[in-house]
Amino acid sequence: MTDEKHLIRYSGRGAFAPELIARAAGSSVFTEDGRELLDFTSGQMSAILGHSHPEIVATVQAQVASLDHLHSGMLSRPVLDLAEQLVATLPAPLEKAVFLTTGAEANEAALRMAKLVTGGHEVVSFARSWHGMTQAAANATYSAGRVGYGPTAPGNFALPVPDRFRPSIVGPDGELDWRRQLDLGFEMVDAQSVGALAACLVEPILSSGGVVDLPPGYLAALQEKCRERGMLLIVDEAQTGLCRTGDWYAFERDGVVPDILTLSKTLGAGLPLAAVLTSAEIEERAHERGFLFFTTHVNDPLPAAVGLTVLDVLRRDRLEVRAAELGERLQSGLRSLAHDVVADVRGRGLMVGLELGGSDADRLGAAVTARCAELGLHVNIVQLPGMGGTFRIAPPLTASEEEIDRGVSIIDEALRSVG
Repeated sequence: MTDEKHLIRYSGRGAFAPELIARAAGSSVFTEDGRELLDFTSGQMSAILGHSHPEIVATVQAQVASLDHLHSGMLSRPVLDLAEQLVATLPAPLEKAVFLTTGAEANEAALRMAKLVTGGHEVVSFARSWHGMTQAAANATYSAGRVGYGPTAPGNFALPVPDRFRPSIVGPDGELDWRRQLDLGFEMVDAQSVGALAACLVEPILSSGGVVDLPPGYLAALQEKCRERGMLLIVDEAQTGLCRTGDWYAFERDGVVPDILTLSKTLGAGLPLAAVLTSAEIEERAHERGFLFFTTHVNDPLPAAVGLTVLDVLRRDRLEVRAAELGERLQSGLRSLAHDVVADVRGRGLMVGLELGGSDADRLGAAVTARCAELGLHVNIVQLPGMGGTFRIAPPLTASEEEIDRGVSIIDEALRSVG
């Protein structure tokens, strides 16, 4: 058991895991007493190359011995090289980058840039969104953390989530009518706006919101709504970026290029590295107006060197293809589970949602999670009332077929023993 007497509890009403983790390697973490847990969350949805990847370890050892941290106004070769190589993975006109530490920080910088460039202050994002816990990012987060902290900044509006599994607006066929839902959502935004709309900040797959993949065509329609109103479209690919969905970036499926892209988690493969990317035109306008986002670890050389290694491994090993293949195997395995409580399996690549149905889904989700841990698998459920039976499953892109199958088998056994 862990001794938590000196720790601040930071996950709402959630608890720390009961066992201390001593080490991690590949797709597994190991407790102090030597028990192995197959890690189907890639740490905090981040370790896309698995834990303690030998090339990441070698990069950290070499870089920390030569150049680890600099004054935030100085530049280094790893930062310049990472910017060049990261931009090379993206479509035009995304060609300007800044490197930070967390997704919240990246979204904070992106929103700050959008407000400065547009002259507006109003921000639209999805209900059930998660963009971070810093000020502007938290104001655009609706899945948790809004109660008890005082007023949010004025001008934050929520759009209904285009959830095909539990549609709020349906067409004659009973399926989600996302176009009408989007129109109605922006009618409400327009009614509340004071004419200062700056940005729309969205995830292409809402992870904490229930692994909700935006319907094909939705992102393009959303971008058109933004253009009609002079807003910038910011796409938060903290969890979906860099090959996890079977494409390098999830937005590619829809033929849309965001005005600003934010990355984190996967860029450092578990180490603290995030990025904001935008066009030369937007960067120039922001610079002319004195864009300021000066932090202790902006453009630090050590995490930048790690990011370069991550890109090298992703390209060399074609991990976008690997993610697509393993994701198909994972979803196929989950769909084959012979349990009446399995209501839906969804996702893209190695970002997969498994939803349990029934009025008791929240309790069952918690019980299955605990039983999976006992059987040697770490999984994570959505922390939203009424959605506690939805599992967010995101193994490392380097996982083996055997590990994918083993994880599915453990989920099967857990469902059988607690269902």
